[in-house]
Amino acid sequence: MPENPAMNKFDKVMVGFFSIVIAVGSLVITLIIMGAAAARYILHVNFVGYDEIVVLVAFWFYFMGAAYGAYNNSHVTADIIDAYVPLGVTRNVLAAIRWAAACFACGLFVYYGFNYLKFSFMGPLGNFRFLPKSMTWRIPLWISQSAIFIGLSLMELYFLRNFLLSIKALAGGNKA
Repeated sequence: MPENPAMNKFDKVMVGFFSIVIAVGSLVITLIIMGAAAARYILHVNFVGYDEIVVLVAFWFYFMGAAYGAYNNSHVTADIIDAYVPLGVTRNVLAAIRWAAACFACGLFVYYGFNYLKFSFMGPLGNFRFLPKSMTWRIPLWISQSAIFIGLSLMELYFLRNFLLSIKALAGGNKA
């Protein structure tokens, strides 16, 4: 299986989106924490609730970074197969099993992530009332929790792509 499959338009858009979210997220998190530290220790002012903003940005930063890792095939995987199993049918079978397991596990998390987001978006009664919000800034929690569902869904998409490529390699006798 190639390290970087040919990029189609969807992949180009998604990689651009990942890059923007990761770059802006890392900059915003750094600036907020530096600003909060400067406010507290230099200006002797406490910036209450900065952690709520940092957590919101960190959710998007982390899950878009994980989705980019899944796209780039650099996500957490069992690379021991690639390191110790020689090219051939055995390696192709193990790669297909690995990607099938990743698809199953990630698909399960997508399901739970969707229910988690639905609960936060619709509220505990399902009527868009009593929506969970952060304590200080009253930021709706579905904003940060949507990063979980979107990131996991994109990871599932790329894991499924890798699974299909491994099945194709297994059927065609190509290198996985």
